[in-house]
Amino acid sequence: MIERSPERDAAILATLPHVARLGWTVAAMEAGLRSLGEEPAAHRWLFPRGPVGAVEAWIDLSDRRMEEAAAREDLAALRTPQRIRRLIALRLEGLEPQREAVRRALAVLALPWNAAVGARTLARTADAIWAAAGDSSADLSWYTRRATLAGIYAATLAYWLREPGGVPAALDFLDRRLAGLARMQRRKRPAAA
Repeated sequence: MIERSPERDAAILATLPHVARLGWTVAAMEAGLRSLGEEPAAHRWLFPRGPVGAVEAWIDLSDRRMEEAAAREDLAALRTPQRIRRLIALRLEGLEPQREAVRRALAVLALPWNAAVGARTLARTADAIWAAAGDSSADLSWYTRRATLAGIYAATLAYWLREPGGVPAALDFLDRRLAGLARMQRRKRPAAA
């Protein structure tokens, strides 16, 4: 479980405006803390693992914000694929103003020594999406659903970062991925005897 506190959340939000220029670095964290009127060295105890810890905390905060936004909507009226789509849309819409921070965060997580953190954050995001969609499975499908969604979400996020069309283009891409998954699941079902 990741450590959460209002102080950490405030430090992350204050750091974000500096990330596009400075990257996910100690300098960006110190600039953010200075803007809050805090001691710049506070990053040492707020994020003892340094910038990668700050990235992990930001992804967790983004998951929580997606869940909060979803709670304000009536997702129960939607079928599961539409719920997943809406949750990913909420996630991307929340990240749109920090697009460069996302790009730089993924660069940090792509470093070989941060691979475990990258996998852990992706797994937590997939779990947060499924939980917000109302999934209550407790069998093997719990794992397969999350693993499948992690792949779809990662591909959608990469597309969103690469393409100039923003969230609408990424959602079109996501729709194609979800339609492909639905076709594959229909083919796997045994024929009625």
